[in-house]
Amino acid sequence: MMGQTTNTGILADLTDISHIYHPSEILINLVLSFILGVLISLIYKKTHKGLSYSQSFMVTNIFVAVIVCMVIMIIGNSLARAFALVGALSIIRFRTVVKDTKDTAYIFWSLAAGMAAGTGSYFLAIAGSIIISGIALMLFYTNFGSIIKSEFIVQFRINSNDSNITSQYNRLISDFTKSHTLLSSESSGDGQTIKVSFDVVMKEEMKQNELISKISKIDGVSEVVIIAAKSDVDY
Repeated sequence: MMGQTTNTGILADLTDISHIYHPSEILINLVLSFILGVLISLIYKKTHKGLSYSQSFMVTNIFVAVIVCMVIMIIGNSLARAFALVGALSIIRFRTVVKDTKDTAYIFWSLAAGMAAGTGSYFLAIAGSIIISGIALMLFYTNFGSIIKSEFIVQFRINSNDSNITSQYNRLISDFTKSHTLLSSESSGDGQTIKVSFDVVMKEEMKQNELISKISKIDGVSEVVIIAAKSDVDY
């Protein structure tokens, strides 16, 4: 009797699942979640800045949207299935470090799109994704939240036999910057040249290219380069 009761319960549960979604509705939900996942990935590719771009993250966005859509349809209106799914997924451990905090927003976007598609909220899924895409593109093209880059590292080589060079480049750097700090002074192997590095904060009206040009014109100075400060580089 207990075995028959169990089998009957399972069959009833399967029958309940089959009545929640029509096959055509399941197909529409999955296709929509896939399309939205592709859209999210393309927006990520278009708006990404820095060195942490990942092709696998684009693919992950698509998978997340489709898989979440499937999960939502599996759960349906069954509280028991929801708890069972939570228990099954609790064994998964994610150890990947998110390099860019903006990537987290794209993951949540994929989750939301998959949930909306899975519940049949087509208008919400499409309209929400279009609006978020517009916001992402607007923030990207307006460069929202950025600040003027004014801190740089200036490096160049000087002739160690000319004592007048030091006063010349110090005067130029003082004229062009709000503040400057000597980071290093490294002699070459033959002792003929010295590599000098400065951390400089440019004055608002001054251009870094002009500073490079003037330092390069000093006799005995060579290999003048300017590098963005570490805090200004997107990784």
